[in-house]
Amino acid sequence: MTAITIKDQEYKDFCRFLEAQCGIVLGDSKQYLVRSRLSPLVSRFSLSSLSDLLQQVISGRNRELRVAAVDAMTTNETLWFRDSYPFTVLADKILPELAANKRPIKIWSAASSSGQEPYSLAMTVLETQSRRPGLLSSVNITATDISQTMLDTCRAGVYDNLALSRGLSPERRRMFFENNGDGRMKVNDKVKRMVNFRPQNLKDSYALLGKFDVIFCRNVLIYFSPEMKSKVLNQMAASLNPGGYLLLGASESLTGLTDKFEMIRCNPGIIYKLK
Repeated sequence: MTAITIKDQEYKDFCRFLEAQCGIVLGDSKQYLVRSRLSPLVSRFSLSSLSDLLQQVISGRNRELRVAAVDAMTTNETLWFRDSYPFTVLADKILPELAANKRPIKIWSAASSSGQEPYSLAMTVLETQSRRPGLLSSVNITATDISQTMLDTCRAGVYDNLALSRGLSPERRRMFFENNGDGRMKVNDKVKRMVNFRPQNLKDSYALLGKFDVIFCRNVLIYFSPEMKSKVLNQMAASLNPGGYLLLGASESLTGLTDKFEMIRCNPGIIYKLK
């Protein structure tokens, strides 16, 4: 079988399109990623080739195709309780501190992908309520993603055994899931009720989302240019209530991007508090 190739100019044009649409910067050597993510769309949209697809996406002639292409390029695999320490810090430090304010706590999971992060946050809150009765009166979680396909997956809250095996303990599986009747498991209503899923492009304004006490924006900034990272971080700072917290991915840093946060070492892990 002949390998599918992408012409250099087509790749550059698509990279510019993707950055303009959602801020993602692919770089010079990610042709393989474009091929693997977009090739299934060739048959789905009855196109003649990947080249034909790229030309149509870039030209804007087919809006449905453009949306599907962005969807495919922004879908990332994720884990339950990824890196574990952010959820431990949330339970042991952040939630008790915010609870002292005696008002509802609002958490934002930005770029929620297929739902593992926001549902992990909900489980963390429920575990904290069980362990420390009376500490938390009201906690609301807003989860956003640019991909409508991912948001539909999140709202359904149904996962197969492979997805459930990635970071979810048997105890949490028993406590927070129920059989879906088709060999898969579904997040139970107690967890699902805590999370509100909404579309959001991180390039756009966050004003309609309201204010938050905690923002999880983990393993997202790595895909953006320095300019876009700075814009996103400053907008998130403006979306936090005084004394609010920002949690990034383990390999991400604010260095040189914004001066609006104070770094706090938690051993393990680092979190950021609004100055």
